[in-house]
Amino acid sequence: MFEAVGIALLNWILGLVVDRQQMSLGGLDTDAMSIGTWVGGGLFGLYLLVCGVVLLRTAVRDRAPGRLARILLVTCAVVHGLVGAFAVGLVGWSAFAFLMVVLGLIVLSLLGYEAESPAEPSAEAASGGQDAPSPA
Repeated sequence: MFEAVGIALLNWILGLVVDRQQMSLGGLDTDAMSIGTWVGGGLFGLYLLVCGVVLLRTAVRDRAPGRLARILLVTCAVVHGLVGAFAVGLVGWSAFAFLMVVLGLIVLSLLGYEAESPAEPSAEAASGGQDAPSPA
């Protein structure tokens, strides 16, 4: 959740820099560039916040996330891998290491739970919850 706030804050600061220095890229309006940076940062921060809430909900319930939540977490892992690759050149190895730790934790949360399929009941449910005597 701190990461979501950090990304949103970083994009807010970048939008202020573009706005105050009147930077332009290819003739684009500086107001459009700064507003686009703020909106993009807010959406990216919201996305990371939703991913954090899904992970928190998974931990509290102590059950594997559902299909939609797993897809969201897989996309979050891919995004962390890409941002980590870009962070090496722009920020440095410490940012890369942080993002790879977060990536590893996301993957661990995806692989840490056995996904139960509704077609395959567990062995305990199949035996009725009691140890049946073995046929002799």
